[in-house]
Amino acid sequence: MLKVFNTLSRKIEEFQPINGNRVNLFVCGPTVYDLSHIGHARTYIAYDIIVRYLRFKGYSLFYLMNITDVDDKIIKRARETNQHPLELANNFAQEFYKDLAFLGIKSINLFAKASEHIKEIIFQIDELIKKEYAYVVDGNVYFNVSKFKDYGKLSHQTKNELKRHRIEPDPKKKNKIDFSLWKSRKGKPVWKSPWGEGRPGWHIEDTAITLTYFGSQYDVHGGALELIFPHHEAEIAQAESMTGKKPLVKYWIHTGIVNVNGLKMSKSLGNFITIRDIAKKYNSEILRLFFAQSHYRSSIDFREDNLKKAGETLGNLNRIYKKIYDLLDKVSDDLQSEDEAVIKKIEEYEHKFYSAMDNDFNTPLAISALISLGKELDKRINETTCKGTLRLALESFDRFGSLLGLFEYKEWNRFEEKIVNELIKIIIKLREYLRKRKEWKISDEIRDKLNKMGISLEDNIDERN
Repeated sequence: MLKVFNTLSRKIEEFQPINGNRVNLFVCGPTVYDLSHIGHARTYIAYDIIVRYLRFKGYSLFYLMNITDVDDKIIKRARETNQHPLELANNFAQEFYKDLAFLGIKSINLFAKASEHIKEIIFQIDELIKKEYAYVVDGNVYFNVSKFKDYGKLSHQTKNELKRHRIEPDPKKKNKIDFSLWKSRKGKPVWKSPWGEGRPGWHIEDTAITLTYFGSQYDVHGGALELIFPHHEAEIAQAESMTGKKPLVKYWIHTGIVNVNGLKMSKSLGNFITIRDIAKKYNSEILRLFFAQSHYRSSIDFREDNLKKAGETLGNLNRIYKKIYDLLDKVSDDLQSEDEAVIKKIEEYEHKFYSAMDNDFNTPLAISALISLGKELDKRINETTCKGTLRLALESFDRFGSLLGLFEYKEWNRFEEKIVNELIKIIIKLREYLRKRKEWKISDEIRDKLNKMGISLEDNIDERN
């Protein structure tokens, strides 16, 4: 039975989707004004593992992520670089997609840009005004927090605690914690609305998108811990006020923060690390293992030493996998007396792995089960182990790996691929040498054999004249 921690109730709850086997999941994507950093990597790797596991469990899951491409940070950066804000945002969105590809994240079904949902945003704001949850001031539209009695239920703050926050300064607001739905602005990008030219507030972008694709209620909303207030709190207020249906989301799942060497990551502190920075030193599987060794809800201290340890662990698991793989051609098909004990160990650690994942996606315990299984197999398997047992072991590694995003590109395959590529270069150079010596018959045989392997070579026929 799968259980998840729900930020809304602050309890571990049994996972029961709204519509049987179907799961609609939305995760807050990046504001695309710069390259993505390791905090993004941690969050999106965590949800990728969650999605992989839910699909493995048999759920029909649709994974939606928004791209915030309308934001003051984007506009400021665009002015600095003399670009149109939407052009700059699109360029960084493309870089974000490349980062996801590097991280091995292919689980997202749809990316939805805020700029492509302006019509839906305006419609939702208009409905909130009609229902008197929102009001217009000099072309700006604000959500009236005092009208929504449940404001604060996700962040578990009292009314007095909420009043300490100054969301946006404007003396004309009815309450100082009222937040923007529409901002009266000049300059690109702006759109026409019933309240004048302007652009949407941040919070309304997400609810316009989720209401469009999922309707008034859906199963899971994810994002980083720091988004709970005010962003996710505002999403609840907007959507539930408009539709009249509660809850907007059944399960709220949040990832913990990432510090760097014990300090908050910040450009001013010089410890801001992009995914591109870390990709120069470590492959994506090391990064995935490092993050998964901490529970998704916990905070992480990003240190190079810990990444190196994760690399050593992954290298050892790859070594054990290769050891088992290499034994397949050397062992008998017949079951041996030692096989029963190995099979029992495989079953034992499979049970531990899936039990850990069923308990709020506890990847640290799941990885512990994987490492322990590896140690047992390393100790027990040898040339007397039968083929069937070795295949069971490899299948377990592959299943665990597919859920965590590991063992998808084996280290030894990369090494062998490199050797093959170098050998092909040597053969082509040798052939060029033979052609210079007019050894046409041998050079043609080499060319024909390379062509059969899918390596196409074209010669200049004038050379033979």
